[in-house]
Amino acid sequence: MKIAPNVAHAADGSKPANQTRFQITFGILGVTSASHLLNDMIQSLMIAVYPIFKSGLHLSYWQIGFVTLAYQVTASLLQPLIGRYTDRRPQPYSLPLAMLFSFCGLLALSRAHGFTTLIGAAMLVGVGSSVFHPETSRVARLASGGRHGLAQSIFQVGGNAGSAIGPLLAALIVVPNGQGSIAWFTIAALLAMLLLWHVSGWYKEQLTQRKRHKATTPVPPLDTRIVAPVIGILMVLMFSKYFYTVSISNYLTFYLTGKFGISVRAAQLHLFVFLGAVALGTLIGGPLGDRVGRKNVIWFSILGAAPFTIALPYANLAVTTILITLIGLIVSSAFSAILVYAQELMPGRVGMVSGLFFGFAFGLGGIGAATLGWMADNFGIQAVYKICAWLPLLGMVAVFLPKQASTTQSEQGRR
Repeated sequence: MKIAPNVAHAADGSKPANQTRFQITFGILGVTSASHLLNDMIQSLMIAVYPIFKSGLHLSYWQIGFVTLAYQVTASLLQPLIGRYTDRRPQPYSLPLAMLFSFCGLLALSRAHGFTTLIGAAMLVGVGSSVFHPETSRVARLASGGRHGLAQSIFQVGGNAGSAIGPLLAALIVVPNGQGSIAWFTIAALLAMLLLWHVSGWYKEQLTQRKRHKATTPVPPLDTRIVAPVIGILMVLMFSKYFYTVSISNYLTFYLTGKFGISVRAAQLHLFVFLGAVALGTLIGGPLGDRVGRKNVIWFSILGAAPFTIALPYANLAVTTILITLIGLIVSSAFSAILVYAQELMPGRVGMVSGLFFGFAFGLGGIGAATLGWMADNFGIQAVYKICAWLPLLGMVAVFLPKQASTTQSEQGRR
């Protein structure tokens, strides 16, 4: 693939002092999005085949939730640390290495015959994600040409599309052919390695250009008295979004088969519809934030889903299909806006911010999966959805965010 040359950027993707305009590099954004699709397809595939593990290994809902906890906590703990390290010492060729961990994790999943092995396999996939996300998010910002929301949406939509495809492939391939067929998806990991090797070469060239042109941007100090409360608000919004989302992504299959008596394959197709709506919402959210302001998108994305989440536990199957589509579309538009908002709040720290928020998202997903699994075991799967329905109301705290993160930075500078 021939990529148009891009102007040199600072390590965080901001405009160097000696450049007057940006050039967005859609080729690289497309490749990073495709690799994100493959990475997150592997992750969602693991979650989508939980019914196979549950019946085949005789696991409880709590144990299913603990598998997700092991995977996502591994990713959440490592991502901010890796992001902080690579802010100082970028590692372009760590990207294909990330997929090597996922490759090994898939092989282990295909051969897991006990709960402990399943936990180890999930952790391998988690390590792969912890290396993948901070550096590829930085690459997306480098290739953005200043259109950070659009670039993050292109990058994110690949991941969301992969999350949607995973359950579909599980229904079509793994369910009919059994656990061993998970190994076939190592081909996806190998393809991702090839794509990321290409991205790594472009990334290294950008770093070389930056050094040649001395296009470094001083990293301003942070006033934690100003930044910390805003990050705290963003974390509350992330909690609302991801705790609810995990109730759908992890337990919708069980909810639909238990409440409506449909087959596992039909339930997984509903999950595919939800995750497809998530992908579309992600694609819309970033550029919309560039146009109308990130706070407005964040506000609508979290709070706007509340009427639909509250109605979901009382809907029939047809209405449930409509509601999960609307919920996925609305809730998913927040993440790109939140991530870019935080990157603008803490300039020069793209890796740390990306690792922090991706890691926090994974951590919330893991804790949520384990907590909701315990609730499902003790109170029933339908009770989970009645309780989680109220989480989007936490979106009201978005009123306390500054209109733009740059406003906070201006106040910081005046101090």
